[in-house]
Amino acid sequence: MDFDFSDDQESLRDAVRRWVDKGFSFERRHGIAKAGGATREVYRELADLGLTGLAVAESRGGMGFGAVEAMVVCEELGRGLVNAPFAEAALMAPALLAAAPQVLQAAWLPRMAAGEAMVVPAVQERAARYRLNHVGVHALTKGDLWTLTGVKTGVPAGDEADAFIVPARLHGAADSTDGIGLFLVDRGAAHVRGYPTQDGARAAELVLAVTPAMLITRDGWGALETAVDIGLAAQAAEAVGLMDRLVAITVEYMNTRKQFGVPIASFQALRHRVADVKMQLELARSMSYYASLKLGEPAPQRRRAVAQARVQLGQSMRFVGQQCIQLHGGIGCTDEYIASHYFKRLTMLEMTYGDTLHHLGEVSSRMQDTAGVFA
Repeated sequence: MDFDFSDDQESLRDAVRRWVDKGFSFERRHGIAKAGGATREVYRELADLGLTGLAVAESRGGMGFGAVEAMVVCEELGRGLVNAPFAEAALMAPALLAAAPQVLQAAWLPRMAAGEAMVVPAVQERAARYRLNHVGVHALTKGDLWTLTGVKTGVPAGDEADAFIVPARLHGAADSTDGIGLFLVDRGAAHVRGYPTQDGARAAELVLAVTPAMLITRDGWGALETAVDIGLAAQAAEAVGLMDRLVAITVEYMNTRKQFGVPIASFQALRHRVADVKMQLELARSMSYYASLKLGEPAPQRRRAVAQARVQLGQSMRFVGQQCIQLHGGIGCTDEYIASHYFKRLTMLEMTYGDTLHHLGEVSSRMQDTAGVFA
């Protein structure tokens, strides 16, 4: 299989990398985190590059690019430790809105592509344990008017967003995949409680109490699964960029840090550990490519591939992060040093939309679902 990138994809990578190198230094990132993690200004700069319209169709003012271009961008944003909800607002939200009526798409997608509106999915609920079908928010209708009641938690950049895409239960059992609708909720109609996260970003609880909402679709399960898989593939690519840069920082440190009068990079035991780290990085890179390339497959194969990739990424993120911090020693744990921030972000990603054990269970489940396909 040919894994070479096209000239357009390489040009896109270079454009994002130049912006990161020029406009998003660690000092700026650290300052944003210390100030509470607000990212709307950074998101506007991504919009100036055209990246917020990456996954939006050209007919709606976007670029109409696909999964590989999204992977390229997310790798570079990860390498630069860019603090912005790109995967959620620029990739997942357009995928969810693709199920909406044309009038709703026309009202929101052009604004999202231009970066004028930040719309984020509000998916997780308390006690859900990463299960997407655990939906406790209830939707009620009176004529053509819909209202939602319930709580969503861990909403990325929730107190900075202009609107939210909310899965809500129309009917059926609490953990059923049937009866889940998707709704668009305006920021001004909901109560939002924001808070900083461990990695220097922001999240929020979204409290809905007979809150007006616009119906996207009554059959939201398929769109929800697709959007979360897109988010998982994007986060896998971001993690590859994070690990790639963290390994480079670690090797540079080892070449300058001296003990017994020689650089610690010359110690054979440490060189072997770096080799193991690089092996995990390349395994993660391969599975990130695999996840992105499978996003266009039918749902059973796609979900299985993404879960498999997420298991490897979870193992690699933990191993690479821990080893690189240990190779730094005490300085690697300090807030003033860049390596600790890469480790924090890797830790957050390992827990987002399901930890490694959750996705290991998904792999087992998907293997059973697809047994007949591969028989």
